[in-house]
Amino acid sequence: MATELHGAGGVRDDWRQALARAAQRIWERGHGRLSRWRAALASLPRLHPSRIDLNGACITIGTAEQIDAAGRQRLVQGLQALHPWRKGPFEWFGVRVDAEWRSDWKWARLAPHLHGLAGRRILDVGCGNGYYCLRMAGAGAEWVLGIDPTLLYVMQFRAAARYLPAELPVTVLPLSLEDLLAVQDGGVPAMQFDTVFSMGVLYHRRSPLDHLLGLRRLLRPGGELVLETLVIEGGPEEVLIPPGRYAKMRNVWFIPSPGALLGWLRRCGFRKPRVVDVTVTTVAEQRPTPWMRFESLPHFLDPRDPARTVEGLPAPRRAIVLAAG
Repeated sequence: MATELHGAGGVRDDWRQALARAAQRIWERGHGRLSRWRAALASLPRLHPSRIDLNGACITIGTAEQIDAAGRQRLVQGLQALHPWRKGPFEWFGVRVDAEWRSDWKWARLAPHLHGLAGRRILDVGCGNGYYCLRMAGAGAEWVLGIDPTLLYVMQFRAAARYLPAELPVTVLPLSLEDLLAVQDGGVPAMQFDTVFSMGVLYHRRSPLDHLLGLRRLLRPGGELVLETLVIEGGPEEVLIPPGRYAKMRNVWFIPSPGALLGWLRRCGFRKPRVVDVTVTTVAEQRPTPWMRFESLPHFLDPRDPARTVEGLPAPRRAIVLAAG
């Protein structure tokens, strides 16, 4: 599958080529459902949106008046074939994709604390379907590179990109942070970003400090790290290591207190780390919908005590931390 680097005209040729090669290897490795996802993408009606809004809570592409009943049915079927939708909301030509997460709520908590995104080169690690990447573009970013190893999420982004201007400065590639670092380790001179986002990733890493060190390598000196992750209440040295699953997730390894997280960041060389928000996740923000029909937060909490997970651990609360490179 072709690798598209939208809006990356100012990126060095060696980096463009190395990214394209790395992503192409992932596409060639493929996935058992990739042909189905490609067919879903190809089935979407060809329309030219009269309106695009990347700054509202719901990313909006086109209007309902631009599509007839048959086209709407094709659109719904094609987008549903890319189920599950984790991040959103999106709206295509009047069809609202109500994702599992109200990602706009997190963005609203985060955006007021940023130094500004206009004119900045941004990396979004674990970007999912690119919802936040598009919000960053709406905020005036010079270029946004989103990376996520889940091919389905990259296909979801391509469903949006199908209707967006080719010059929109957003690229989403099926890469991990380790893949990006390997590009540099393979002899391509380092490319660094003005802002690096890592949201909802840290607690999935077996070595969270290695993750933080990798983020720092890709952040220019004086740039801004935006980190969002699960935290627990507790003192500056407290860390929860789930003995098994956490909220039914197998791959949760370390959940620090906010103080412990700040200590990790300092240990990894970040300057002036600060917590700007801590919010308990509610079943209004994360829940099943017709566009994400699997279990979600309501199924992960103890029905007798929603302050605990079904495993008896503290229920999810999430912190947003900013730091300088």
